[in-house]
Amino acid sequence: MRKWLLALVTAMTLLAAACGGSKGAVTSETLPAEKATLPPTTPTTLPCGDEILPVGTSLTATAAKEGDLAIYDAPDAAAAPSRTLPNPRLIANDPNAKVPLLFLVKDTPDTACDWVEVYLPVRPNGSTGYVKRSDVTLAQNPYSIEVSLSGFNLKVRKGTEVIMDTQVAIASDNTPTPGGLYYTTELVKTPNPGGVYGPYAYGLSGFSEVLQTFNGGPGQLAIHGTNQPDKIGTKVSHGCVRMRNEDITTLAGILPLGVPVTIDA
Repeated sequence: MRKWLLALVTAMTLLAAACGGSKGAVTSETLPAEKATLPPTTPTTLPCGDEILPVGTSLTATAAKEGDLAIYDAPDAAAAPSRTLPNPRLIANDPNAKVPLLFLVKDTPDTACDWVEVYLPVRPNGSTGYVKRSDVTLAQNPYSIEVSLSGFNLKVRKGTEVIMDTQVAIASDNTPTPGGLYYTTELVKTPNPGGVYGPYAYGLSGFSEVLQTFNGGPGQLAIHGTNQPDKIGTKVSHGCVRMRNEDITTLAGILPLGVPVTIDA
């Protein structure tokens, strides 16, 4: 049995990020999606085995085929799936804005390598489930994001190396960002890079615990840019973490999807 995330958190304390949701978008304010993008990456497919991941590295599982992916409550092929999730996912129900269905891996619980335990992008936050290993492709990811809400700080690591250390704006006290472990599920390029969301927004796998819905959406958490850089370092959002536009643009060109985001609330 391999606890992949143990390698991720060894020798460091992960903090994190978050946001609310809107109708047909990924943030707590209205974010019309221009297109979903996937930064350049060359993931290494991981074969079945007991190899140990490098420190600072996590594992992602991406649905291997289009269509509904079966999710199970336990690694039991005889059981019926507890739910299905569609692959690909559509941002704002736009067929031109497709993103792959992918998960952050929690564990590979059996020596036969038939199953993978994953974190699910559903309520309640922290939900997990099992997928058949034959239904997904596993890949290593060296990146992670830490956000300290109390410190108004966001760090990005590649392995153990900090490649970005920057100040951010966070949620107001009446709509706090819930702490926990999440991962990036989509990257949206906004239609107005000078608007309230800046040029890009990363949707996260978690949701507001105060706003069950927002502007018709599910209250999904996110990290995005801002047209109010003077508000960086303050409590101002409905749950989102706001970055300077130059910072989110840098990340959009580097990070793959499935990056762990840990929030210290």
